Amino acid sequence: MKQVRPLTILNGRLVTHGGIADGAIRLVDGTIETVGDATAQDGDDTVDAGGKLVAPGLVDLGVFAIDKPAFHFGGITRAALMPDQSPPLDLPSRVSYIAKSGKPDLWVHPLAAATRGLAGREIAEIALMRDAGARAVATGRGWIADSGTMLRLLQYAAMLDMVVITHAEDAALTGEAVATAGEYATRRGLPSAPAEAEAIAIARDIALAELAGARLHFRQVTTHAGLELVRAAKARGAPVTCGVTPAHFMLSDLATVDFRTFARLSPPLRAESDRQAVREAIADGTIDVVASGHDPRGPEDKRLPFADAEPGMAGAETLLVMVLSLVRDEMIDLARAFDLLCSAPARILGVEAGILQVGKEADIAIIDPAKPWIIQSAKMAATAGNTPFDGQPTQGRVTALYKGGVPIDL
Repeated sequence: MKQVRPLTILNGRLVTHGGIADGAIRLVDGTIETVGDATAQDGDDTVDAGGKLVAPGLVDLGVFAIDKPAFHFGGITRAALMPDQSPPLDLPSRVSYIAKSGKPDLWVHPLAAATRGLAGREIAEIALMRDAGARAVATGRGWIADSGTMLRLLQYAAMLDMVVITHAEDAALTGEAVATAGEYATRRGLPSAPAEAEAIAIARDIALAELAGARLHFRQVTTHAGLELVRAAKARGAPVTCGVTPAHFMLSDLATVDFRTFARLSPPLRAESDRQAVREAIADGTIDVVASGHDPRGPEDKRLPFADAEPGMAGAETLLVMVLSLVRDEMIDLARAFDLLCSAPARILGVEAGILQVGKEADIAIIDPAKPWIIQSAKMAATAGNTPFDGQPTQGRVTALYKGGVPIDL
């Protein structure tokens, strides 16, 4: 799929780092040629944005499944795939296959498994996987408990200039827990773990990353204590970033009271005080990325007792609208929203996308931020509709999407 003719998008509200600016954008040969004062030339295709937002295509950092219809519905043009596949992405051949799998209308950036079989013991062939297309290294759904192994991994990644994406929960504390320790877990008899399991994991991994001189990204930080550690590390100049999914700034463990397994997540939902801390961390810049954590699970995984259900949610279709809700709540502005969704994840992955800038990839979404709709799990484009936001009215829809300047059917 290659852009045949230049495309000029007119009358848009361009989402830039400096804010929102009325103007046009011209796309040529799959890249952005002009931003702001672009004019259509002879032979151009033209699109009238009609005052809608013209933004970069979303870059989703850390999905567990490739689900094109859901990604396109949500305005996602690039997705970083976690190594927790069957089989795991711990060999160059597997990484190479995944790197080609979504093209041409979706670019998949595989994340190399940090250890063989994601078992947390033997470091995988990261350099070979980098050469095969891996954009970063990831520990997957689990934490590497052995500090020596984690230090060697960070040293190796630093030598290769690759970021390490880690799951932040001390496995010895979490065990088979499905909920955060507290009133709701106790009242319902759910296996639970203290929220401090996250902070303990974060503290160790930051210390090791600083020792190794490595770049470290926590895929999800969901507690006040964990966020304070990240905030302090950033203040002293450590190359640490972190992300979160919408569930952890929209919902608390109160959502588990009726045992709805759509609210069975990893990390589990936290106390209301932690949810508020996440929202504050998004507002003050401590959190760098909001990702979908897209993990569609069918009835065989979800229609079970809460403690037996698999964690995960179908998040691609609701990622954009949940972040736009923070704009409506005046917690962040539009420029910050799209930094969380586009430019920050692109920077972490090292891809030439995620920003409306001359020379960058022409991955563009036209968005009507006021368009109302109701999230309905039964009608989702994902392979399974396991969303904790089922039935929630919301606003904001992608009305057109372009990958490398070529329109994608929605």
